[in-house]
Amino acid sequence: MHVHYIQLLYEFNSWANHRILDACAPLTPEQFVKDLGSSFPSVRDTLAHIYGAEVVWCARWHGETPTALTPATDYPDAETLRRAWVEHEGKVRGFLENLGDDGIHKEIEYRTIAGKAYRQEFSQMLLHVVNHATYHRGQVTTMLRQLKAAPPKSTDLVVFFRERSA
Repeated sequence: MHVHYIQLLYEFNSWANHRILDACAPLTPEQFVKDLGSSFPSVRDTLAHIYGAEVVWCARWHGETPTALTPATDYPDAETLRRAWVEHEGKVRGFLENLGDDGIHKEIEYRTIAGKAYRQEFSQMLLHVVNHATYHRGQVTTMLRQLKAAPPKSTDLVVFFRERSA
């Protein structure tokens, strides 16, 4: 695996996250926080979980040990969350630009939020971040349908590749 593929995968993740945020932008504040009985109660809570997990993983890549995710209540609407996410994406891109092919194979020691110690290759961590986000973006799509809101444009990886080559 080469750093180029890791960077491309992160660009896909960012692209897909923005598509979900675009679809959530028209929601009323009540819709955004409505408990829909999913893994996380609301659209807001699910999006905040995706974002918060990415922030935690990035902190681990920098040798930090976060003990909690940012509370979902910090994000009253999709735009507030988008602003935080855009800022965070810059940090991740900067990290990836300086990683190099050897860096993607580097093992990183970290602790989970619960304090359990692990050691894992960076590429596996980033693959997890993208897979985790994909799973929860699917939940948000279902929640949008439950709210009778328009679902996002396709977030399929093949659509990302098609758009990049167009």
